[in-house]
Amino acid sequence: MSVRVLVADDQALVRAGFVALLDAQDGIEVIGEAGDGEQAVRLARELVPDVVLMDIRMPVLDGLAATRAIVAEARLSQVRVVVLTTFELDEYVFDALRAGATGFLVKHTEPADLVKAVRVVAAGEALLSPSVTRRLVAEFASRAKPMPIGVLSELTDREREVMTLVAEGLTNAEIAERLFLSPATVRTHVSRILLKLGARDRTQLVVMAYESGLVRPGWQ
Repeated sequence: MSVRVLVADDQALVRAGFVALLDAQDGIEVIGEAGDGEQAVRLARELVPDVVLMDIRMPVLDGLAATRAIVAEARLSQVRVVVLTTFELDEYVFDALRAGATGFLVKHTEPADLVKAVRVVAAGEALLSPSVTRRLVAEFASRAKPMPIGVLSELTDREREVMTLVAEGLTNAEIAERLFLSPATVRTHVSRILLKLGARDRTQLVVMAYESGLVRPGWQ
């Protein structure tokens, strides 16, 4: 079954390049194109893609507002938004991750990496370039209004431990090895953490880990 992608970018040439690249791949199908954020939201509601590649700076409705609108709808809960940016350390990217975007890509990403990212996100993985994502979150989480540590009060000690390792960018298999658990047990822990915190995916857990103080900026 093909990964269904919606591409949203106000630059027609850039958008055409993404579309041509993705449509040429086995198992990936571009099902829609949007030139502004409002159109992106409308098409996401109409087509329910697996992945939305969302430019941040667009007319009518910017990518940040469009991301918020998409992730707020329960029927689009399985849609994964990947924001596109010119700069890695972009405050708008951090805001998009806080709003529920699954990850981000810089526009000069190598074609093979873009294709891989679409497949990874569609498969349910969350962090793209974990080290870069973690650096971005650490950079801007320290400036944001801190989230009360009490939001983590429902988590068990083990769940906090797992969440800390998620914030480090570890996969379930790596967490399982670190904590001497089975991968299935780690998956269960992650699912429970997501449910308790009302988070969409692992990326939001990273943001919450920093904003709650569970993980400190500069921590490795």
